[in-house]
Amino acid sequence: MSRLVIVVEKASDWGSYHPSDNVVTAKDYLKEPIRTDEERTQVINLCRSYKYLGTGYYVSLLAEARGHKVIPSVRAINDLRKRSLYGLDIEDLNQNLSRFLPDSRDATDFGILAYFGETSSEPLKDLARQVFEAFPCPILRLEFERDRVWQINAIKPASLHTLTDAQEDAFAAALDRFSKKLWRSKRTPKKYRYDIAMLHDPAEQWPPSNKKALRAFVRAGKDLGIEVDPITRIDYSHLAEYDALFIRETTAIDHYTYRFANKAEKEDMVVIDDPTSILRCTNKIYLSDLLKSRKLPTPRTEILYRDEPKKLAEIVDMLGLPLVLKIPDGSFSRGVVKVTDAIGLKRAAEELFAQTALVLAQEFMPTDFDWRIGILNREPLYACQYFMSRGHWQIYNHAAKGEARSGDFKTFPIREVPSEVLKLAVRATHSIGDGLYGVDLKQVGDRCVIIEVNDNPSIDWGVEDAYLGEDLYRRVMAEFLRRLERKRLGVAD
Repeated sequence: MSRLVIVVEKASDWGSYHPSDNVVTAKDYLKEPIRTDEERTQVINLCRSYKYLGTGYYVSLLAEARGHKVIPSVRAINDLRKRSLYGLDIEDLNQNLSRFLPDSRDATDFGILAYFGETSSEPLKDLARQVFEAFPCPILRLEFERDRVWQINAIKPASLHTLTDAQEDAFAAALDRFSKKLWRSKRTPKKYRYDIAMLHDPAEQWPPSNKKALRAFVRAGKDLGIEVDPITRIDYSHLAEYDALFIRETTAIDHYTYRFANKAEKEDMVVIDDPTSILRCTNKIYLSDLLKSRKLPTPRTEILYRDEPKKLAEIVDMLGLPLVLKIPDGSFSRGVVKVTDAIGLKRAAEELFAQTALVLAQEFMPTDFDWRIGILNREPLYACQYFMSRGHWQIYNHAAKGEARSGDFKTFPIREVPSEVLKLAVRATHSIGDGLYGVDLKQVGDRCVIIEVNDNPSIDWGVEDAYLGEDLYRRVMAEFLRRLERKRLGVAD
């Protein structure tokens, strides 16, 4: 059972609310003897100020030293204190603020209070949640200003004792909802050595792992003394309560999956996919240059620029027809177009350039299947052949009537995979990292080339596990365990 501690600077700060055994003064908390039990403790620091080396700062600092999960963390306090830091984080939050904020021409500034990411301003609810995810703090004042367009001017912690009666009611309701999440008991009395948050999206159309595979990861974790807890995007503020993060939904740089990975890394958690791997794999332009710089074989590739129509006219002579155009951040065969003539090339390029300034053009290499080699910590984990969708040139046919279709597959023991395929797959990941990857390759005669490296490879029940079965999931969880144990012992990989 989790233990909840609410810390206030003065007992009078809690005077408007019912007395509670969970509420202690900062002085009492700082003098509290260190507990040696394994009960989880969540601290909500409601001190009047979090200034450096002040009382509120020390509450969060000592909470972390005691192994307590505290909000705000010292990192959040420091980030809020240094505007130069949070200015970078809120850049994307400034987008489209004008449609939410007052449209009166006389209004040049505006502010709201947010309690645990909640606000009474209906149009700004999503923004308040995003700010809380970036800077978890019980009470935040968001200040906006307009100089031609609205933007966030400041994000400041606010104090409980300054609230009006109506604001106190709103804070109490938000605290009640937030604390109920913290009171959740573990689903089993068994004590686990480590806890892994497994991020997934139940509504994703083409997730990297289906529901049976997710359950298999949970079972494999329990076999090794690890609790694997499936979480979703709404659990961002609780991420630091876990020891590791395992991302099982499609990643992208401009997506919350990257923010999860980045936060996990900052919290010194074990994380797969790590943010560097996401950065290197999800953009095909970056990956193409990286593979080329390492002199690894790929299809003949050229980069097209939106403002260089001359190169588009020359690309047929360079790569021949048919050829393939790709947007940099497509996945599951989306954003990939095959063109067979100059007219189709011009039309497809115009459509893709509406989404991105750069497009990849590659020679077309027709094959019946692509190899997919799963790599974990620079070692082959599984091997599959993914066959093209019936009557189509790609594995996924998104133009099919009804739902998108995918081709068949065949799973192999690693020992039966051609050695040149295995060696090239492993080499492809050396420049990426030591995480979990899926390397796609094509074989045409004696030629073997890398198509792409996926940072979040598919592991579906009944597909990638067709040869290894449950052992595939145990191997992944065993790698998490190895990394967690080395981190606990202070051993670097």
